[in-house]
Amino acid sequence: MNKDVRIYLKDERSGERDKFHASGGVVSFVEWLNRNRTPVFNDPIYISGEKDDVQVGIAFQYFDGYSERLFSFVNNINTREGGTHVAGFRAALTKCINRYASDDIIPKNLREKMGGDDVREGLTCVISSHVPNPQFEGQTKTKLGNSEVKSIIESICSEKLTIFLEQNPQVAKRILTKVVEAARAREAAKKARDLSRKKGSTSLLMAGKLAECQEKDPSKREIFIVEGDSAGGSAKQGRDRAVQAILPLRGKIMNVEKARFDKILNSEEIKQLIAALGCGIGKDEFDLESLRYHKIIIMTDADVDGAHIRTLLLTFLYRQMLPLLQGGYVYIGQPPLYRLGRGKKETYFLDDDELNNHLFTQASQKIRVTANALDGKVIEGEQLVGVLQNLSVYQRIVSFLERMNVWESLLYFLLEKNIRKADQFTEKELVESLVGELSADDSMIVGAVRSCRWRADCYEVDVAVKGKAQISTTLGPQIPLINEYRTALRLFPKVRQYLTGTFAIVDLNSSEQEVEMTAENWTDMVKMVRSESFKGSHLQRYKGLGEMNPEQLWETTMNPENRTLLQVKINDAESADEMFTTLMGDKVEPRREFIQNHALEVTELDI
Repeated sequence: MNKDVRIYLKDERSGERDKFHASGGVVSFVEWLNRNRTPVFNDPIYISGEKDDVQVGIAFQYFDGYSERLFSFVNNINTREGGTHVAGFRAALTKCINRYASDDIIPKNLREKMGGDDVREGLTCVISSHVPNPQFEGQTKTKLGNSEVKSIIESICSEKLTIFLEQNPQVAKRILTKVVEAARAREAAKKARDLSRKKGSTSLLMAGKLAECQEKDPSKREIFIVEGDSAGGSAKQGRDRAVQAILPLRGKIMNVEKARFDKILNSEEIKQLIAALGCGIGKDEFDLESLRYHKIIIMTDADVDGAHIRTLLLTFLYRQMLPLLQGGYVYIGQPPLYRLGRGKKETYFLDDDELNNHLFTQASQKIRVTANALDGKVIEGEQLVGVLQNLSVYQRIVSFLERMNVWESLLYFLLEKNIRKADQFTEKELVESLVGELSADDSMIVGAVRSCRWRADCYEVDVAVKGKAQISTTLGPQIPLINEYRTALRLFPKVRQYLTGTFAIVDLNSSEQEVEMTAENWTDMVKMVRSESFKGSHLQRYKGLGEMNPEQLWETTMNPENRTLLQVKINDAESADEMFTTLMGDKVEPRREFIQNHALEVTELDI
């Protein structure tokens, strides 16, 4: 908003630096907000003016979506609830576009009575005003209350926007076309809503779908939205009929990020979901008081299709029923990923960490490990569990960094040398000393020290493994900035002594006799301990809810005493909005860029 302000940030822990400067002020803000969207016209419209000591600067631009994104500020204070400055702009925008549409030169097909919602559909806008004596409603200063500001801003905007539309007929036509489409879609959506009401009641709409619960108090009721009839059948049989309702969805629902409101209302699955929740949809009809369940639990399979369905449901709730997310009514069910059977006993685990912790605890009861490099130090009991847990985490870090061509021996070398922050690479002597030590290793090929390509005050060097040209990396200030490397820094003091040398593993067999095995390194030791813990057990990895019988589904995922639910929260509204736009929107390029940037972070790929 303040185009002459520059903010420099530096993280003293890692040496990471950043600069914030928007040369265009509110115009740059709007361009940034729309960077992953397709604008209706190229450059944002900018309006500014001053009257009675009230200054205002407004930038706005339409994009090809259907939601309004408006950010307002008074004296640099974010007024999230709007106020009179926002009301003034909205009134002027609606009035100017309707006035322009009534002009004789406008074709008849672009003439329509347009309301405020139509005019603001697909609008991205930033309002920055400076008011001498602002009066805010409430202590949080999120809504401006000065009545005189509305007329001032409405007057400035009406005058400037009228001139702009007359001087830029091509842009005006594009805006008018979009607004007229929104008005006609609103009428179509109204007819679709009226038609669905005429066709019958909620019970008829969901005939054969919703398995209702007996409780009448919404605060005690919960609904499970499940994937497919197979999981729906198991859930219906396994549920607590008193308070748990089940709604199975057949297939994937519509991606509402790409659909207009009238199209959304024509989707059968979405109509069933709206009817089941009972709170309506859209600004005009949504009523939180009418919500029929105070726990809405999305329960899908642990595979890529399940993740996709869950994302589509969250997109729908975020775009069309946002108060449900803001009020904390939406949850993600967490079915177990593993079932470990031993004899008649079954144990369930949500993820790899839980499974490993169980296996390591089991191992500690019958296994002891001797670290030969530590003068025969014996590790057993609780200490063994802690060591194995830390080494397991370190193993995941090594696996991740190897995909980024930072191999294990290089990682150990950098951690040993206490390379903690990017700023260390500003010291050429340090980089040269690292090169000297790496060059002494016959298995390494080390290049010449050079200036860093992306950080001018630093130095870097190329390093490769001899005979393995594909294993090479640039050793420079980027490595200490990797999150996983920073985790390794914190973990290294706990695991360092176990990363070299061999291990002797002593296990008690079924006859209570000791069996000794040798592990050549720490990774073999962890693998052998896990293997010994597995003996006599059967491990099943669940992919779908339909693989569980009703009793298992109840016990692991639906029973309030045992289940794990993740509450869906919006901690950062702008980040959430950006993520939904990137992953679910029309533009392919931001999605491709997201996949490329995060491809190496994938730990489980379902193809």
